[in-house]
Amino acid sequence: MKKKIKTTEAIFPMPVLMIATYNEDGTVDVMNAAWGTMFERDQVILNLTESHKTVKNIRKRKAFTVSIANAKNVVAADYFGIASGNNTPNKFDNSGLTYVKSANVDAPIINEFPICMECELLEGESNWGIVGKVINTLADESVINNDNIDINLLEAIAFDPYTHGYYKVSERVGNAFKDGLQFKK
Repeated sequence: MKKKIKTTEAIFPMPVLMIATYNEDGTVDVMNAAWGTMFERDQVILNLTESHKTVKNIRKRKAFTVSIANAKNVVAADYFGIASGNNTPNKFDNSGLTYVKSANVDAPIINEFPICMECELLEGESNWGIVGKVINTLADESVINNDNIDINLLEAIAFDPYTHGYYKVSERVGNAFKDGLQFKK
């Protein structure tokens, strides 16, 4: 039997995405955003409000990067969700993480997060927030096995909105587009 529980603002689990931009003075800004996903095969969508410093930066620079947070950097990832760029201008420096400038878009690539999508802002109004075209995707060799991302090596984290916990995503339990074929008649 199912029991009624409190409805949260999210569906479990949620991704832990690191959205990186440059501030007006060229310093790095990163925010933790669980409200994002792929919109099309080559587009990301971030449901972010205009009050975020990161959104203001994206609108000015027309670019951003999206990285997948991992277990090794969960403390920094959480900090990027706690500290606001609106009142903590040096929050990236406080994290101790490092970056390189993207060769493809006007945004930083955070070295410590193993997967990064370099995105250009798609112009036009959206009731959904920020939509970006993925120009390039980078993956650290340490998370690649047989030319594919190995989820166990990646150690991506997910956010649980019910307990406010972060959980490591791991352990394959099935094969997409294959296991269900047994029911196809």
